[in-house]
This record gives sequence, C-alpha cells and structure tokens, in this order.
Amino acid sequence: MSSAGLIILCLAALVSAPMYFERMRGSGNGVLYTLSAVTVLMLGFAGVLAGLGEGGLGAGVYAFAVAAAAIGGGPVTVSILRLSYNASHPENATDAEDEPVLRGGAWIGVLERTAIASTLLAGWPEGLAVVLAVKGLGRYNELGQAGAAERFILGTFSSVLWASAAAGIAVLAR
Repeated sequence: MSSAGLIILCLAALVSAPMYFERMRGSGNGVLYTLSAVTVLMLGFAGVLAGLGEGGLGAGVYAFAVAAAAIGGGPVTVSILRLSYNASHPENATDAEDEPVLRGGAWIGVLERTAIASTLLAGWPEGLAVVLAVKGLGRYNELGQAGAAERFILGTFSSVLWASAAAGIAVLAR
C-alpha cells in the first residue's frame, strides 16, 4: 500500500506539470480547477494508502516526495488565488501599464515547496520558519501594493500545506 501511495503522489505531480507550460497558463478556469481538484483528491488518496501501508520503502521515497511537493502545488495555489480574486472590487482595478503583482511567484513557489519538503524530511522543522522569513523579506517592498499582501498569504499558505502534505506522505510510506 505504501508504494501505491507513493505512485499516486507522483501521478498527482504529473497531472499538475502541464500547468507550468505557457500554453496552459491561459487556459480557462474550468481546466485549472478540474486539474487542481483531481490533484488534491490524488494527494488525499495517496495519504490514505501510505497510512495503511507497512512502510519499508526506504529513504529514496523522499526524493520522489520532494519532487511531488515542488511540482504538484502550483496549480492548486493558482486555483486558490483565482478563486479569491474579485475583479469588480475597486482595489483590483488596474491600468494596462501596471506591472503584475508579485512577479515570479510560480518559480518562487516551486523553490519554496522544495525547501519546505526538504527541511521537514530532514527532520529540521525550524527550516520552515527560515524559508518563510526569507520569502517575506524578499517580498517586503512589494507587499504594500493593492492586494499583494493577501495574494502573498494565500499563496504561501497553500504552498506550505501542499509541501507539508507531500512530506507527510513520504514519512508514512517510508
């Protein structure tokens, strides 16, 4: 059962992978929400199977879990951010010349999830605080823009939860 949980965790990451390519970024919300829902369900199913298993897969499972944490959380985070966005709110009115809020978030998220899963699996949960502190300091100047703080918090929480869940599945499967 543990190996089945690991396989499903990796498949969840593969389902998410197309969302990182340019042609999928412009896809409608329906595709994004569907892929995100499938990914979250697969993550939950992987957790159940890993919990029911006997373990014994070895430390190599950690590499797969870190990869799944890094790749799998992006579309879920984007879905949460899109669901929380209210275009009709006056704060969200933008000029065509405005730069996007919190540029580079997708790649920062990949690195963030990688670091979080790695520190948790290394037995250093304090590393989570270090990762979040570095991210907060790096984004400090941008957080004053309209809506930036909310996007920062929502994106960070969803990334941290995804990476923590992937790391937890690895611990159960090992």
